[in-house]
Amino acid sequence: MKKILIACITGCLFLASPAMARDDRHKFSLDELMKTDKAKQALYDIPLYFADQSFPKPLRKQTGITTNKKTNAFGKSDKEACEWAFLSAIKALQERAEKEGMNAVVNIKSNYKHNEFSSRTEFECGAGNVIAGVALKADIVKLP
Repeated sequence: MKKILIACITGCLFLASPAMARDDRHKFSLDELMKTDKAKQALYDIPLYFADQSFPKPLRKQTGITTNKKTNAFGKSDKEACEWAFLSAIKALQERAEKEGMNAVVNIKSNYKHNEFSSRTEFECGAGNVIAGVALKADIVKLP
């Protein structure tokens, strides 16, 4: 009996494949996403300025605001999951601005795994087998 048990356990160990975690990085279009009904319904009416887009001189400013949002990616394409995580992250920045009495979010950059990616046209997202995530860094300001 012991020999059969040992043989079964050994066989299972050899047949079991190691779990392969995936951590792909993607860049997706900001313009494409921001024009969707999904974005229009999810976000507040607080202006967003990405990367080095110009904006009026602020009356007040708080720098280095960060957010890191993840979403369940199971059964979704990487793009769909990443867009959802991005909208959640942007909304968190807008909520923070509103809470602090500010009226815009500026200098928005991707900050996935603390690696900054600054673009006016794209955001960066990490996608795995079951989770997708977006990390952003920005400043919140009070514009005139």
